[in-house]
Amino acid sequence: MAEVRFSDGASYDLMMGPWSRSVGELFLDWLDPAADLDWIDVGCGSGAFTSLVVETCAPASVLGVDPSHAQLDFARGRGLPPLARFEPGDATSLPVADRTFDIAVAALVVHFMPDPAAGVREMARATKPGGLVAAYSWDLLGGGFPYDDLYSRMASSGYPPPAPPSPAAADPRELRQTWELAGLADIRQRALTVTRQFVDFDDYWRTAVTSPRIAAALQRVPEALMAILRAEVEAAVPRRPDGAVVPKATANAIVGRA
Repeated sequence: MAEVRFSDGASYDLMMGPWSRSVGELFLDWLDPAADLDWIDVGCGSGAFTSLVVETCAPASVLGVDPSHAQLDFARGRGLPPLARFEPGDATSLPVADRTFDIAVAALVVHFMPDPAAGVREMARATKPGGLVAAYSWDLLGGGFPYDDLYSRMASSGYPPPAPPSPAAADPRELRQTWELAGLADIRQRALTVTRQFVDFDDYWRTAVTSPRIAAALQRVPEALMAILRAEVEAAVPRRPDGAVVPKATANAIVGRA
């Protein structure tokens, strides 16, 4: 299956940035890392998680790696201190020496790796003995994706968005097997559930359709069916009495020791 890459950092940050930040905060609280460590953020994208590490973990350094130059340009524009830097690279062939980092993290990335096992082996290779290799990814098969109300109804209408290369990779059993095959020890896992508030359904819809995968699939939906699809999604999303739309999302997290 073809690799899915995001080329527009600003659009991706609008669609996923708040989700990434809220689930990243839970993840880092659970990970509870020490200060003054060297980090690598594999598949750093727009730099949302990198920023969170810099703000909350007092790292010695953070290297963000991503295949998209546009995403890296957006990440560099965040104005992070010099201890954070960004380089192009692929998860299955990281541009770093062996045993370089104290912590290797893939934040919302494992399901986008064409070969998750190879990606995690690379993370383990880049990690110092005793260091941590960790990740969290949306529970796609369990309905944990932030915009699952839209995704699932598009699929049932016969116009599913393109799936990422490895949608099953975030299943807890798959994650554990991948970490074990990479030779990692002291493995721990947990689920992370977060919510996001949209002003109303229009706000939710406008944000969701900035996803290139959703947008591409919606272009194929006939006009008559589009109105039905939108109405079905509007009826499905969770609301508050004031009309705010408050969907939830769940990511599965894992950490092991090199």
